[in-house]
Amino acid sequence: MLDPKLIRGDLTDLAGQLARRQFVLDVDHLSSLEASRKSAQVAMETLQAERNRVSKAVGQAKARGEDPAEILETVTELGHQLDAEKQRFDEAARDLQELLLGLPNVPDEHVPDGQSEEDNVEIRRWGTPRQFDGEAADHVTLGEATGLMNFDVAATMAQSRFVALRGELAQLQRALTQMMLDIHVSEHGYEEVYVPFLVNEEALKGTGQLPKFGEDLFRVALDRALYLIPTAEVPVTNLMRDKILSLDELPVKMVCHTPCFRSEAGSYGRDTRGMIRQHQFEKVELVQLVPPEQSQEAHESLTSHAEAILQKLELPYRVVNLCAGDLGASSSKTYDLEVWLPGQSQYREISSCSNFKDFQSRRLQARYRLEQGAKPELLHTLNGSGLAVGRTLVALLENFQDAQGQVTVPDVLRPYLGGKETLMARSK
Repeated sequence: MLDPKLIRGDLTDLAGQLARRQFVLDVDHLSSLEASRKSAQVAMETLQAERNRVSKAVGQAKARGEDPAEILETVTELGHQLDAEKQRFDEAARDLQELLLGLPNVPDEHVPDGQSEEDNVEIRRWGTPRQFDGEAADHVTLGEATGLMNFDVAATMAQSRFVALRGELAQLQRALTQMMLDIHVSEHGYEEVYVPFLVNEEALKGTGQLPKFGEDLFRVALDRALYLIPTAEVPVTNLMRDKILSLDELPVKMVCHTPCFRSEAGSYGRDTRGMIRQHQFEKVELVQLVPPEQSQEAHESLTSHAEAILQKLELPYRVVNLCAGDLGASSSKTYDLEVWLPGQSQYREISSCSNFKDFQSRRLQARYRLEQGAKPELLHTLNGSGLAVGRTLVALLENFQDAQGQVTVPDVLRPYLGGKETLMARSK
């Protein structure tokens, strides 16, 4: 959520900043709501002061032996007026809150202008895409040829955009997950956490998924509304809800492996082949909470931690700075890591590393104190995939295949696969 000071400040400037991300701010409506809230608040304060003054006159009249009935009627009437103004204030505050919850974050000054992914700016590349003698097979061709990757059987028990993995491919997914967790904990200093895979509406509002992206969530109908998590970002960041941390507890660095569930409501017709865009997938998520002055450095550091996994796996990738029009609603600045997929002959997103600044922490009331007794200040939150496990599996199959469909296992992954140097992945 945006700082209310921005709403009470220069709305034209705010509208201009949000217009960079193709969002049209209704300045007149926002101004009207804020004016109603403010005028009701002033009226409440005036009426409260007047009722207090008149109430004192009741005691004074009694002390003089006078009948206070007329004064009591005035007190009652002021109470009715106060109730009416309070109702007007509550309605205006509620409408204003709903509007604020729907506003996206302000883009960081270092975010390039642009309307879509075509305007994203490449920052750097690592590794050189491998040259194949013939045409590289994609992961679907490789996986289905072995019988260890099956989309049809998954569709019979669920629907399209699900997959069933067996044997060496199931083991490969587990090995990738364990390797990522081990590296982030032992080398990058993250604390591993385990969280619920179902969350309530307040948790989703806290990180910005609701109310804006409700159509992309899977809702579970029970005695109360619960949702399957779209990313571990939601429950992990909510671990710090209503917390006030001391400086010596910062930075908070957490890593978590979870399944993720997305309806992909806005992706009709996109990536219908294979594992690139699934309703259910695995991620190892990195989350940090830091003081505001450290968030820019933390963003670079978190991104490098995700990059380290790709480098250890020897997967070519590039880093792009998302333009304002391609930013997620809660993000102030995002780097996408895009891995090279020979089967598609293009770079595809495998991680998004974002700095939300105080957008999420204001909703969550995740704060810290500079020193004991000092006023609590809002933390900055950051997260990124370190990495999306399914897409990493896809990248390994496509980048390390040979002409016979055999896949070479990168050195860093071999201890997690019992020392195997290759995956034959053949049907029995």
